[in-house]
Amino acid sequence: MGLFSKLFGGGKSPEPKQVEPVEYKGFLIYQEAIAENGQYRIAGRITKTFDDEVKEHRFIRSDVLGTEGDANELMLKKAQMFIDQMGDTIF
Repeated sequence: MGLFSKLFGGGKSPEPKQVEPVEYKGFLIYQEAIAENGQYRIAGRITKTFDDEVKEHRFIRSDVLGTEGDANELMLKKAQMFIDQMGDTIF
């Protein structure tokens, strides 16, 4: 890969990490913090299966924290609160 490609994001993207979901009230929550400028942005997915079809809601928050673990823990709490408030209407 040339210098130009490296500078402007060309080439292959890194492989996404395999994340073990957390089950909550029939939903699966995937904690997927995003590394950004030495911190971690809260991000993830909520999925649920309806009649053999998996529905997915992705979100990225403006919150950033110092460690990946902290960002993922806060994401889990926010996702659980979102599920409690919205239920199946998330999708």
